[in-house]
Amino acid sequence: MPHDIVVGIDGSTEGLAAAHWAAQEAQRRGTGLGVIHVWHRHARPAPYVPMDSTEREWAEQLLGEAVRSVRAAHPGLRITGRLVCDATVAGLLEAAADTDLLVLGSRGLGPVGGFLTGSVSQRVVGRSARPVVLVRAGRSAADEHLPATDGVAPEEIPQTPYRQVVLGLQTDRPCDELIEFAFDAARRRGTGLSVVHAFRTAFRPAPVPSVPLVSAAPEGPAPVPWPQAQALADQERTVAAVLRPWREKYPAVPVTETVTEGRAAVVLVRAAQDAGLLVVGRRGLDHQVGVFTGPVTHAVLHHVGCPVAVVPHD
Repeated sequence: MPHDIVVGIDGSTEGLAAAHWAAQEAQRRGTGLGVIHVWHRHARPAPYVPMDSTEREWAEQLLGEAVRSVRAAHPGLRITGRLVCDATVAGLLEAAADTDLLVLGSRGLGPVGGFLTGSVSQRVVGRSARPVVLVRAGRSAADEHLPATDGVAPEEIPQTPYRQVVLGLQTDRPCDELIEFAFDAARRRGTGLSVVHAFRTAFRPAPVPSVPLVSAAPEGPAPVPWPQAQALADQERTVAAVLRPWREKYPAVPVTETVTEGRAAVVLVRAAQDAGLLVVGRRGLDHQVGVFTGPVTHAVLHHVGCPVAVVPHD
C-alpha cells in the first residue's frame, strides 16, 4: 500500500481509538493513512450482521464509518479505506508488509489497569515483520500530552508538551531498529526519551540478624553492598556506551537513563505510568511455536495503559 502507516479497524471502540492515534502519528510523520478492515465469509451469516445486510455490506459500512470519523477529526490528512477478504491475522499482516507501522486497538483496561490483549492482536504482534503499536480503548489525543491547565481549549491541546517516550533497553544484544524507533518518536513529539534498563544479579544480601546491633553511628540510607554496586556501575557504563552514538545522531532529544536491579517487566510497567508511548522489542520468530512475544513484552502489553510499540528485531 502507498502508505507508511496502516491501522486495522473492526467496528469496536478500541479500533476507532487506534485509528485516531494512527492519524495523529501519520500527521507527525507527514504521510498518509490506510484504514483496513479485514472480513471473511462465514458458512452462515455471522450473528453480528443485521438481517437486512450481507457480510460484505456490513464490512463496507464499518469501514466507511471509521474513515469518516478520522477524516472529520483530521481534515488535511490523506486517508484511504480498504476492505480485505481474508483471515483476520493473515489479512492484517499482508496489509502491513510494505508499511513502516501497523496500529491496532486493544480491548481496554483489565482489573490491573492494563491491556486485555485479544488473540488477534497477540498473534499479529508475534508474527509481524513490521513495528506494531497497540492502543487501548478510550485513548484520546489529550492523553498523549501533559495535563493542560484550566481554561485550555481543546484546539490548544496540541500545543501542550507531549508526555515522554519510554524505551525498554537490553544491553546484551542492543538493536538499532528498536533504539532508532524510540529516538525518532521522541524527536517527532519534541519530548524527552527515558531509557530504562533492568538487570538481575546473583548477589543476595546477607540475612538481617535477629537481634539488632547497637551502633553510635547516625541513621541514614543503608550502603549498597559492593558486588551489587559494582554490577550497577558496570551496567550504567554499558548503557551509556550503547546510547552514545544515538545521542549524537539526535542531539535535540533530551535523554535520561535509568539503570536498576530488578525484574524488567516490573520496572518497565512502573516507568510507563506517565508515559505517552512505551517502546519495547521482540526478537525474531519461533517457527515451531509461531507466536512468541517474549515474557517482558507479553507482560507490558497486559499491564501498561499507554500505547505500546513492539519493534521486531533479530
